Amino acid sequence: MQKSPEVFAALADPTRLGLLGALAQGEKTVNELVAPFDMSQPAISRHLKILEAAGLITRRVDGTKRPCRLAPEGLAQIETWASMMRRAYAANYDRLDAVLADISKGEKE
Repeated sequence: MQKSPEVFAALADPTRLGLLGALAQGEKTVNELVAPFDMSQPAISRHLKILEAAGLITRRVDGTKRPCRLAPEGLAQIETWASMMRRAYAANYDRLDAVLADISKGEKE
């Protein structure tokens, strides 16, 4: 599994996010992925190489085609990070609620 910075750097580009969205619907070939984008096939292939290096997609050889699909391990890493951030924010909001409750209690007294 890749490190988070590489994964999030790969996700920083809107085209790569669009490619992941397309792959969320199922396995697709490079030519199928090129169709909705105003880009050349080599440009899409470069984006796919970045996603593959980050561990977000996998490719397999099927004759002359190289179908791509989402890589569950890479997506699990994103989910782990998001869960960690969700817990951290919840803890911060809980502390803020306690402080605000103390302030409100002090004003009433």
